[in-house]
Amino acid sequence: MPEQATVSAHHPDGAATVLRDDGVLVDVPAAAVAAGGWRALRPGQRVTLDRDPAGGVRALLRPV
Repeated sequence: MPEQATVSAHHPDGAATVLRDDGVLVDVPAAAVAAGGWRALRPGQRVTLDRDPAGGVRALLRPV
């Protein structure tokens, strides 16, 4: 099941911090933001986390 989250902050270096629906903050690297095709994110925006087998965020996708 995809993890849904809300953007908490989009950082100047391209990284982001998101708040998962279960209340956990997750730092997302700039490469994962870019992999989702985002040029900019805004606080409050809904996203989906795509994780690699090790649990790291590999892409921040549009909400499903």
